[in-house]
Amino acid sequence: MKFLGLFLAWVLVNLPALAQQADCGFIQNPDRQAYCRAIGGGGSSHCGFIREPDLQARCRAETGGGSSQCGFIRDHDMQAACRANTHGSSSQCGFIQNPDKQAYCRATSGGGTSQCGFIRDSDLQAMCRAETGGGSSQCGFIRDRDMQAACRAKTR
Repeated sequence: MKFLGLFLAWVLVNLPALAQQADCGFIQNPDRQAYCRAIGGGGSSHCGFIREPDLQARCRAETGGGSSQCGFIRDHDMQAACRANTHGSSSQCGFIQNPDKQAYCRATSGGGTSQCGFIRDSDLQAMCRAETGGGSSQCGFIRDRDMQAACRAKTR
């Protein structure tokens, strides 16, 4: 009986991570799937399955490696977004050159839903709205299947 109680407590504590992990399974791109699993509660061990070096460095940074890992990212926009995510500050978003990605960065780094309105790409705008308070129902507006699955994993 004691074992059942401990198991039930473990399930309740880990339920959000388990739900996120399940949603990651719908992502077809293996690198994106591993990234989703890592940031969805699986931890940095999943980052090792990512072949694309920039995404692997971002994964390591966001799963506990800190902003020093962002320095290994060659893509300038991704590096700035990585620094914003690991610092928890939108000040780094200003270094992103792509206006849609910059608005998304500002919104998800504390700027709130109002920043999502500056995004022209409809899929990214729906993802932004989902992450900044709209919830997983906003994910249904995303046409790209991998992005939709990632959105559901992030917002459950």
